[in-house]
Amino acid sequence: MAAILARAGATAAGGLRSGGDVRRRRNMVAIVAATTTTGAGPAVPKEGSLERPAWSGETPLSRLVGALIAFKPLYSLMKLASREVIIRTAEKSNVPWREMTKQVLESDVYEVFDRIRDLNLVYPDYYLNPFHAYDEGNLSWLAAAEAEPATMSIAKRAIPDAGSIEEANQIVRGNWLNAIEEHHLKNSGNCQINDILDIGCSVGVSTRYLAEKFPSARTVGLDLSPYFLAVAAHKEEKLSRQNPIRWVHANGEATGLPSNSFDLVSLAYVCHECPARAITGLVNEAFRLLRPGGTIALTDNSPKSKVLQELSPVLFTLMKSTEPFLDEYYMLDLEETMRQAGFVNVHSILTDPRHRTVTATVPF
Repeated sequence: MAAILARAGATAAGGLRSGGDVRRRRNMVAIVAATTTTGAGPAVPKEGSLERPAWSGETPLSRLVGALIAFKPLYSLMKLASREVIIRTAEKSNVPWREMTKQVLESDVYEVFDRIRDLNLVYPDYYLNPFHAYDEGNLSWLAAAEAEPATMSIAKRAIPDAGSIEEANQIVRGNWLNAIEEHHLKNSGNCQINDILDIGCSVGVSTRYLAEKFPSARTVGLDLSPYFLAVAAHKEEKLSRQNPIRWVHANGEATGLPSNSFDLVSLAYVCHECPARAITGLVNEAFRLLRPGGTIALTDNSPKSKVLQELSPVLFTLMKSTEPFLDEYYMLDLEETMRQAGFVNVHSILTDPRHRTVTATVPF
């Protein structure tokens, strides 16, 4: 773990654009050190005293929150309040939420939509539920336009002492990418990462990080939302890279892609949005798609995060009001689910104070 955190510092410092000055690079390294070390030496983000938050599962507290959410008039108010809290918190952290949303909605992204959408795709029932305070879930332009600022705010919440959104992103994403690389180097039998699949890629933020980390690999971003994919493809059209990312509109549980065709399958912040049966389906499909020695990497909220276990009642109630499958995610033994699918070398670590990265290998 110490090696991952040390290399995350190097990634964070080195990942700055060429216009950054030396002082800014030093500040970046200092922030990484502040979030991962103590006076006694390297330290990992803190775990809480419980296996999962007390507000999840079948605890009295969880049942109370569930009853509040089930009362429709109150639920509607909670959704609005949650949305306002998310946007206000993001903008206080200098995420230009409304401006970024406006830029997407006023762009020519709509022209990409028809090219990328698979009209024959049948959406799973759970995907048609309202969540994230959108009545249409991810099947709307507003959800797609707001996805990137929402992702940026996730990083700032994880690393609140970071001096900027960019620095927080470099720390969170750097730790995640280095955990993937370290696991693959240790367990893949020297197999190269030539083909990457990012399931649940949303608007392509995680996909672009993967493509930049492994520039010689062919990278595919796959998602159920054609709205998200249209935004991802529209952004990618403005970039120049050695291997352009390919975007696929498909169900991550049944992708239709060839077996044994990828060396790395990533699911970033996907599983907490899915019921347990869908998570199992995603893991099984990843196993089918990976070559022997291939790596699966799932990063998401950690049930053992001290920060999440100690959320205030207001915050966790608002959070659960926009995440209908959060309890199922926290109650599922993800590591055991991966073992039952056939994965070996299952390993889970906190890569920042809120999130874990779980990696595993397809046996030879």
